[in-house]
Amino acid sequence: MNNSTVTFTTPETSTNSTTQSIGPVDSVEICIHSITFLFGLPTNIYVIWLIVTGTGSGVASEFFNLNLSTCEIGTSLNGLLNILPVYFKSLSLLPLFLQGLIYTGRPLFQCLICVERYLAVVHPVTFLKYKPLRYRVICCTAAWIIILGSCFYSLFIAISQNMNVQMWFSSTQFLFFFSIQLFCLVAVLRALKQSGPGERGREREEKKHMKRRAFYLILITTL
Repeated sequence: MNNSTVTFTTPETSTNSTTQSIGPVDSVEICIHSITFLFGLPTNIYVIWLIVTGTGSGVASEFFNLNLSTCEIGTSLNGLLNILPVYFKSLSLLPLFLQGLIYTGRPLFQCLICVERYLAVVHPVTFLKYKPLRYRVICCTAAWIIILGSCFYSLFIAISQNMNVQMWFSSTQFLFFFSIQLFCLVAVLRALKQSGPGERGREREEKKHMKRRAFYLILITTL
């Protein structure tokens, strides 16, 4: 053992043993992945429990949040799966596959939440038209198909070790989703500063409160 590495022995499927070393960078990564798993998993399970057991419209109104929390559970499990390959090399491909949840899943569902709030504030008639649960189910089904494709593509890029393609893949998605969220944020902010025709007194305050909540939600999601 020296100051920079810690040496230990892990059993393999054969009778031989293999020696591995964990350096400072690997230790920091393991610590980060551990925090992601230990805090992310119970938090998102609790969020799902609140949505499912909530009063009122429940799952129907929070369907995108439900899918986002499900995606975040996969991301939290990916934190654990990033640690296991240190001890079990056979699991090294699974974390690479689940990277699609980080690159595509999380920002995609965040965008759907922002677009939903944008429609509710700026285009309320369109929002009411597509408010039934079946439209949210269709959107989320398409989203999960896209996420699955992203997972396979992320695995392919990681195996081919083409870092330039991986950089462009993640950067392009980030800019695309961020642009949508930023547009929704600015549109809701403009609507917040304007009063609709015929709005007076209490009605104006209620709508202003709804717009303010939508703005804060999109702002937090974008940040």
